[in-house]
Amino acid sequence: MFVWDMDPVALEVGPLAIRWYGILFALAFVAGYHMMVVMSRAEGRDPAPLERLLTFAVVGTVVGARLGHCLFYEPEWYLAHPWEILKIWEGGLASHGGAVGLVAGVWAARLRDPGVDVGWVLRRLPLPAAVGGACIRLGNFWNSEILGKPATVPWAVVFARVDGVARHPVQLYEAATYLGIGMLLAVLYRRPWWRERLLGLFLLLVFGLRMVWETVKMPQAALDATGMWTTGQLLSIPFVLVGLGLVLWPQGGLKRRQG
Repeated sequence: MFVWDMDPVALEVGPLAIRWYGILFALAFVAGYHMMVVMSRAEGRDPAPLERLLTFAVVGTVVGARLGHCLFYEPEWYLAHPWEILKIWEGGLASHGGAVGLVAGVWAARLRDPGVDVGWVLRRLPLPAAVGGACIRLGNFWNSEILGKPATVPWAVVFARVDGVARHPVQLYEAATYLGIGMLLAVLYRRPWWRERLLGLFLLLVFGLRMVWETVKMPQAALDATGMWTTGQLLSIPFVLVGLGLVLWPQGGLKRRQG
């Protein structure tokens, strides 16, 4: 087994602590933006709207992820203490809420800037989103959070800052999954038929496999310890169904809008 005992703080400047999670989170958006610019130029499009879109994407993702965690995983606490929702620096982001928030951010950018082609952006977004998801799960690993269940496999990890139990490194499982999906999407992006179905395939694979990895995660919410399905699995089902629908009907809800 491997013992993980790394400090989650990368740099401290006075009262300000910069965490590795934050660095990886920022890297996800920087890398994603440049990937979108490359695709835009390769397709002969003006990448300028992407720069204006970036702020909306970041804000939408963070707000959505925070609200998703508060309302889906600890609703009783946060509804009784709503001011605690603002304490995002204390942690607590949910990927399902982040996905919804990201899409909402894209639509908000379109309302502000008619040059943003929502359909084109959402069909290309899966490539950077897969890389971003891997970065965030690596950040979770560095933080010793979202732990796996106890395990006896040779690659089990002991998160020394939490306890002395050897566990499934489920964060690494998910990170590897997202990178693998990203590589597959990069290959399919070169094929026009699949290019229009990248979003659907992304949702189908990411959240379908998320349901699998939930089986080796420790409970993340009160429901997880008592129900047959975990909160993460229940939240993934609509994404899987939407993904399947967009693979079969790629134009559904994503009609072309030229900027």
